[in-house]
Amino acid sequence: MTDEEWQVVRDAMPVPAWLEGRGGQPEGYCHRQMLDAIRYVTDNGIKWRAMPADFPVWDRVYAFFRRWRERGLAREFHDRLRDKAREEQGRDPEPTAAIIDSQSVKGAASVPAGSRGYDGGKKINGRRRHVITDSVGLLLMVLVC
Repeated sequence: MTDEEWQVVRDAMPVPAWLEGRGGQPEGYCHRQMLDAIRYVTDNGIKWRAMPADFPVWDRVYAFFRRWRERGLAREFHDRLRDKAREEQGRDPEPTAAIIDSQSVKGAASVPAGSRGYDGGKKINGRRRHVITDSVGLLLMVLVC
């Protein structure tokens, strides 16, 4: 992660409890290191346990990832980046119009029947993806039924 990227991300990072006087021990890892490790896993599509030795231990990285995901940090990053991209194009950060599309996807034989549905119009047994984007094409929401 470059220094410029870190400056953008740093403000959205949660403040550790011990820094706010809520108790607990100081964290043993830098948040920037953890983000670099999570980005490495995402970019290379590797398993958590296959993380190189240059990063902190995989289970600590996964614990940080899980905690941040539960707090909605990924959504916060996404929304900030979308707002910034819209502002760079001279648009209002908050979109006023959206485009909705959906797609039916066949379910594999290994997918349990209880988690699949049936699209009668297309005669497809599987799942349905709904995607909402703004007028520029930036993602607003995804729903899988």
